Amino acid sequence: MPPTHVSPSAKPTIGRYLTFPEREDIAIEVAKGTGINAIARKLGRSPSTISRELTRNAATRGGSFDYRASTAQWHADRAARRPKPSKLTINTALRDYVQDRLAGQVANPDGVGFSGPDVVWKGRRAVYRQSRRWSSAWSPEQIAHRLRLDFPEDPTMRISHEAIYQSLYIQGRGALRRDLTACLRSGRALRLPRERARRRGKSFLAEAIMISERPAEIEDRAVPGHWEGDLILGLGSSAIGTLVERTTRFTMLLHLPRMEGYRPGETVKNGPPLAGHGAEAVRVAIAKSMTKLPDTLRQSLTWDQGAEMAQHARLHIDTGLDIYFCDPQSPWQRGTNENTNGLLRQYFPKGTDLSWHSSDALEAVAHAVNTRPRKTLGWKTPAEALDQLLANVHIEGVATTG
Repeated sequence: MPPTHVSPSAKPTIGRYLTFPEREDIAIEVAKGTGINAIARKLGRSPSTISRELTRNAATRGGSFDYRASTAQWHADRAARRPKPSKLTINTALRDYVQDRLAGQVANPDGVGFSGPDVVWKGRRAVYRQSRRWSSAWSPEQIAHRLRLDFPEDPTMRISHEAIYQSLYIQGRGALRRDLTACLRSGRALRLPRERARRRGKSFLAEAIMISERPAEIEDRAVPGHWEGDLILGLGSSAIGTLVERTTRFTMLLHLPRMEGYRPGETVKNGPPLAGHGAEAVRVAIAKSMTKLPDTLRQSLTWDQGAEMAQHARLHIDTGLDIYFCDPQSPWQRGTNENTNGLLRQYFPKGTDLSWHSSDALEAVAHAVNTRPRKTLGWKTPAEALDQLLANVHIEGVATTG
């Protein structure tokens, strides 16, 4: 069999790849002791191209990097073979790790699992999405970076997030089951550009302290205990409250069940807010969650100008929180909370009735989000970051007391 570089059936090489005659010239110049920059100028190539060629395709059998054109061409041909077997196909332990983090069951801290409701996509883009199901739902990027922390001494347990996406989206790369796309936050079965809906809601302004008056220490996240909050809305005027700590990204979910006397489709003019997310219900839910925290983690709360915060003055008295309000139609001023709400839509998609979910189910979802690694935390989880923060506060308190 003739070698590929002289075979009449071989595909012609394109300009971006080194040819066999160029590799012969490189071998001659290397034997003369010519430098990389000089070789690159002679061949009209980038110095980095020559450097990579000498590193990747040199002969190493004798323990040294001897560059020979025939050996280099053999290495290049072998590397160019397609399709290559993916890491997830040949490494069972790696594949199991990825699938467990994508599709693991949502459970609360006591280990009680929740399968969640069956949510079927509707609308014009439903063909591109999978019906949602609850899972631990780590993103491919989180999985790829967390591998380095969980297996620091095992180089075989490495994979890029792009390789995981390709295994899910591209037929023929099928190391992962195609149905696992339902575990992605977007639920997409295909890659599509994102769409953002503009959110419009009722606003109020009564003796409120605006975000422009918020201290600088809150803005730079230097001091923990400052929170951002909002509501996730669903069908039938249902809602779930979200609270996110700015430093650790630790998330708490507020259970806002419908109140006694609520009737679907019926509204009473100037009547009490029975849907479950009126001002009193939200105030009680926030106070119940916040009073469980130590004083060091109960500093301030930033919210938008929604009518659900009409009792903010009483909330300040109940919890000691300083309440700040964003400017109208400025969700970027609560960027941490907005990002977290986007992650939570994995479990609470738009167009679904959120009143189905019990407080135990919300606790399980919060536990899943808080035990997922975050890029902004150096791939630690929010729970780990909060535990570390509380441990430091405890040590400082003991030292001060001593």
